Amino acid sequence: MGALWARAGAPGAFAHVPGRVDENIYAVLTDYESDHHGSYTQIVGVAVRTAAALPEGMVAVRVPGVQSLKLEARGPMPGALLEAWQRLWKHTESGGTPPRAFTTDLEVHHPAGADLYVAVFPSMG
Repeated sequence: MGALWARAGAPGAFAHVPGRVDENIYAVLTDYESDHHGSYTQIVGVAVRTAAALPEGMVAVRVPGVQSLKLEARGPMPGALLEAWQRLWKHTESGGTPPRAFTTDLEVHHPAGADLYVAVFPSMG
C-alpha cells in the first residue's frame, strides 16, 4: 500500500486525468473477502465527470450511494488516518451499531484531512 500511496501522492500524479471535478484524492475499498481481517481491493484516484476519456491503464469505479458511517481524520497524516481506522476497527470488534456491511467504503482526502465513509447495514426501525 505504501507504494500505491507514494505514487498517488506525488505532485501532478493525476494532472493528466481529464474531467477532474475537484482536487481531492479518493480511495475506494471494495471486494472484501470477509471482514476487516480479510483481503480487499483498494483503488486510489480522483473524481471525474465521465469515465469515457480516462487514460490507458486507469480504471473507473462507481461508488454506490448506501447508508454509511462517517469518521473524520484530522491532524498529521498518515497518523490521523490510522487513528480513525483504529476507532472503526474497535467499533466493529465490539459489535457496535450500526454494523459494517463490508461492501464498498470510501476515503476522501482533502486539505483539512480525510473523511471515511464506511458502508453499514441499514437500520431496521
